[in-house]
Amino acid sequence: MSQSPASPTLSVGSVAAKPYVALTAMSRDIYALRSAVGLLSWDQETMMPPAGGEGRARSMAALSRVIHQRYCDARLRDLLDACDAEPELSAEQKSVARELRRDRDKAVKIPESLAAEIAETTSLSQRVWAEARPKNDTKAFNPWLAKVISLRRQEAECLGYAETPYDALLDNYEPGARTGSMRKLLRDLKAELVPMLGRILEAQGKSGASLDGKAFLVPAQKAFNARILVEMGFNMAAGRLDESAHPFTEGLYAGDVRLTTRYSETDLMSALFSTLHEGGHGIYEQGFLPEFAGTPMAEAVSLGIHESQSRLWENQVGRSKDFWSFYYPDLQRTFPSSLAAVNLDAFLKSVNRVRPSLIRVEADEVTYNLHIVLRFELETALFAGELEAAGLESAWNDGMRSNLGVTPDAPARGYMQDVHWSCGLLGYFPTYTLGNLRAAQLFDAAHRDMPGLSADIRAGKFASLKDWLGRKVHRQGRCLDGDALMLAATGSKTSAGPFLAYLKGKYAQLYG
Repeated sequence: MSQSPASPTLSVGSVAAKPYVALTAMSRDIYALRSAVGLLSWDQETMMPPAGGEGRARSMAALSRVIHQRYCDARLRDLLDACDAEPELSAEQKSVARELRRDRDKAVKIPESLAAEIAETTSLSQRVWAEARPKNDTKAFNPWLAKVISLRRQEAECLGYAETPYDALLDNYEPGARTGSMRKLLRDLKAELVPMLGRILEAQGKSGASLDGKAFLVPAQKAFNARILVEMGFNMAAGRLDESAHPFTEGLYAGDVRLTTRYSETDLMSALFSTLHEGGHGIYEQGFLPEFAGTPMAEAVSLGIHESQSRLWENQVGRSKDFWSFYYPDLQRTFPSSLAAVNLDAFLKSVNRVRPSLIRVEADEVTYNLHIVLRFELETALFAGELEAAGLESAWNDGMRSNLGVTPDAPARGYMQDVHWSCGLLGYFPTYTLGNLRAAQLFDAAHRDMPGLSADIRAGKFASLKDWLGRKVHRQGRCLDGDALMLAATGSKTSAGPFLAYLKGKYAQLYG
C-alpha cells in the first residue's frame, strides 16, 4: 500500500532520484530537526537548570532557522512539482506530498529572521512565565507577553488571511477553520451551557464534595497513574511520564513520546485526570503507521483532532461509571484512610462535580468550554486591535466574572495560569472546544460500532477502543482534514449535538 522508508544513503541533492522517495527523505530530515526542537522544549520544562534559559533559546532559534531553510529549499519545491506529475502515487503518498506543500507554502511566506526571532523569544518568554507565575510577577511577564503578541501579529500579516489576522493563526492549529464560524460555534455552545449549568448546580446542591480535605500521598498516586496509563494502552517502552508546571505531551517519534503531569497531595484528581488526558495524546502519537514515520502521514491532522483523543480518555472513559466500577476498589485499597468511607456513587459525584472555577485544566466538563470562550474572545480582541497585552489582566478578570461568576484572586490563577501565551500558541485555545465536541461524537460512534464497549470498559479492557481509534483516527495521519475525518469516522461533520446530549445524559443519571 505504501512506500517503505527511503534508504539512508539516498542522495536528494538533485531531483534525479525517484521523486517520492527523494521527497520522503527530505521530509524525514526536516522531521528529525523538528524532533530535536521538541526534545529541547521537553527538557526545558522538565530537566533544564534555571540558568539554562538563554542558551536554550539560542539553540531553539538556530534549529528553527535551519528548519525554515529546509522548507524553503528549491529542491523541496521541485520534488513536490515532480510528485504532482507522478500518476502512480497511492492516496497516502499523495497526502504526504499535499501536506508537505502546505507546510512549505506557509514557511516561504515567513522571513527566516522572523522565524528565528519567534523561536528565541517564545523560548525565553516561556522561561520567564515559569518563574514569574508562582510569584504573580506581572511586571516581569507582561513585556515578554507583549513581544510574543507583536511577533505573532507580524506572522499573521506574512501568512495572509481571508477576514481577520486571527484566521492565519487559527489555521496553524486547525487547518481550514475560520474566526467567524468558530465565534458562532462558541456563542451557540455558551447559550446552551449557561442554562444547563444553572440546572445542574440547583440539582447538585451541596453534594459531590466527598474528596475535599483528604490527603493522597504522591508516591502512591504515581504508581496508580502509571498503572492506568499502561492498561489504557500507552507503551512505556516507547514513552515516559514526568512532571512539569503545566501538563503536556511531546511526540518526538512514535517510539519516543514524552508525557508530563503535576501532583498535589490534596487533589487526587489533578494528576489522575491529566495523566489520562496526556495518555490519550500519547496513544495518538504512538499510533501512526510506522512506514510513514517522518512524514505528514505520521502526524496529527489538527490540534482539534488531537484534543479529541485526550478528552475522550479523560472524560468519556475516565469519568464514567463503567471505568470506576473496575478501578475504584483498587483506588480505595491504595488510599484506604481517605476513600474507605466514600462509596462509588459518592466518588462519581465528586469526580463529576460541577462548580465554576478559576483554573481551566481543573474545570469540570460543563464549565470547561466557558473558559475557552473567554480566551477566544481575548485573543480575537488582541488581533482586531481592540486590546493590548497591558490590558489582558483586567479584561480577563471581567470575563471570568461574566462567563463563570468567579474572580481571580491572583494573576497565577488568572491570565497567567496557562503556558500557551508565553510560548506563542495564539490561536490554539479554540481547538480544545473542538476536541471536546469531537470526543463525544467519536465515543458515540465507537459504541454504535462496538455494542460491547461498555462491558469491556467495566472489565478494564481497552484494546477494542484503542484499536477502533487507531483505525478511524490515528493511522489516518493528515490524509483528511478535521471535518472530513469526523465524517468518515462518525458519519457526520463536527457537531455540538452529541456533546450536549452526553452532558445531559450524564447529569440526569447523577442527579435525576
